[in-house]
Amino acid sequence: MGRVIAGMTMSLDGFVADTKGKIDRLYADMAEFRQSPAMAAMIAATGAVLMGRRTFEMADADSYVGDYEFQVPIFVLTTHPPARLPRQDDRLTFTFVGDGIADAVARARAVAGEKDVQVPGGISVIQQALQAGLVDEFQLDIVPVLLGDGLRLLENLDPERVRLETIGVESVGQRASLRFNPLR
Repeated sequence: MGRVIAGMTMSLDGFVADTKGKIDRLYADMAEFRQSPAMAAMIAATGAVLMGRRTFEMADADSYVGDYEFQVPIFVLTTHPPARLPRQDDRLTFTFVGDGIADAVARARAVAGEKDVQVPGGISVIQQALQAGLVDEFQLDIVPVLLGDGLRLLENLDPERVRLETIGVESVGQRASLRFNPLR
């Protein structure tokens, strides 16, 4: 069975979005990063994606097909699915899950099979998955940008339930990519 890999890009001062929820400055290198061997390996190893409703809504829902780096089934954790289903194709489908993080992870894992489930956000989804012990690898990409204020990923986590050990550090362009094994 594949791994559940959760992670986000974070500013050097610890924010995953600015005070308005914007992430543009954190992904200025996205075109370059999409062409990197690290991203190619991640895409090849991914069988499903799990994200929160806010992360899903950051892009035009119909633009995922053909444009989103992961052309695999996407599971969206939400109690309020959209009124209209977004465009889908034979590779990229959407499933809206309202029964909690454990059910969403289980459903994504079942579809991913031997491949990984990527959890690119949002903050709440990653926090819930970490605290429930459902994450096999936690990744933080740190970019040399200071946002000064905004939304933090690493707040409100119980330090008794979320303990990490470093398993890898590498740089991809301007990103420092940190990989951790959540201890259970």
